[in-house]
Amino acid sequence: MTTPRFLQISMLTSYAAVLLNRDDAGLAKRMRFGGAVRTRVSSQCLKRHWRMADDGYGLDKVDPKLTRSIHSREIFTRLIEPRLMEQGYDTANVQAVLKGFIQALYGGKDKGGDDAAKTDKDRHPLARSEVIVLGEPEVEFLIAQAKAILDTDKNAEPKAIDNLVKGLLKNKEAKENFKALANGAGIDAAMFGRFVSGDPEARISSAVHVAHALTVHAEAAETDYFTAVDDLTTASEGGSGHLGAAELTSGLFYTYVVVDVPQLVSNMTGEPFEDWTRSDRTVAARVVNHLIRLMATVSPGAKLGSTAPYDHAGLVLVEAGERQPRTLANAYLDPLPLSGGNLFGRAVASLGEYLAAMDAMYDAEETRWLACRTSTADMPGFKHCHVLTVPKLAEAVDAAVIKGELA
Repeated sequence: MTTPRFLQISMLTSYAAVLLNRDDAGLAKRMRFGGAVRTRVSSQCLKRHWRMADDGYGLDKVDPKLTRSIHSREIFTRLIEPRLMEQGYDTANVQAVLKGFIQALYGGKDKGGDDAAKTDKDRHPLARSEVIVLGEPEVEFLIAQAKAILDTDKNAEPKAIDNLVKGLLKNKEAKENFKALANGAGIDAAMFGRFVSGDPEARISSAVHVAHALTVHAEAAETDYFTAVDDLTTASEGGSGHLGAAELTSGLFYTYVVVDVPQLVSNMTGEPFEDWTRSDRTVAARVVNHLIRLMATVSPGAKLGSTAPYDHAGLVLVEAGERQPRTLANAYLDPLPLSGGNLFGRAVASLGEYLAAMDAMYDAEETRWLACRTSTADMPGFKHCHVLTVPKLAEAVDAAVIKGELA
């Protein structure tokens, strides 16, 4: 096979008595699909947990030169400005430098977002309304550049400092450095993208497209009434110290992710999109390797202490090819009945039947790898799959991205 244009990752994972992702009312997120309401885990929730996973295959372990992104509206106010202030620089001069840097990076005047109701006097001069995404090396670069300007004339007034910043940014090399800096946003921004409203050139197109996970059956939920026992008063007076309620759900979830390999290679290397086949794909391949392992083993979830929402995927299917992606969620357009026994086995069978039907309609062109905790030997939909363990599957996809070879 040639190096794949798209990688499609499908997984089935079950959870019992959990609250994986809550809405604004504190209830489990839901979505109607195929005539039944399903329990849902949002793509934002999934990406957040994969991005932040403290794991042997976490994104911060992909390459020692790469760091995870810092996502915050307050990078300049809480991370950069304080570090400069600690070194004794004048507040007004520090803010003059950083305002110039913000203008160079993101352009336009920020309207203040949640702080819009505040007066200009109340708002921090470096406040941003949108979440800024930068990597730690980029933060360090900005601090070093600010120090270089501030050290030019330690007795300068803010206006003079502002002119020094403008003079720096007129330099062609400096302008190119700041343009590159705007794109230096950490490994997870290279994967999941970054949107900057003020500067289109600072935006990063997502290379990993994540669908919301849905249960393959209708929602199964229950209200859990709980009490907090007061050790001192309960024994003598009875009752409890607190009575509360929370929704719990259980379910078998289908998760679907698409990796746009050329976009990922371009984002990781900085090379033009059209040159992806001639670029070094080693790091991009390792990113995919880690992503597959994280998807299979890292669980999203709130209420960790009271529900222990941890499980590993029971099925992992990866498809590599040139054609436009298509989800396999429609295998569960008609929700599986909760009764009837062996729900997981029926879900695997439904996925195989749907895959076989799609192959009969469009032909089977993708290379496929499968890891499953139940036998799929008698399921025609999986006959084209290379059946492996999850670690070997991840390594095989890694090799396919680098060399276009099966491993």
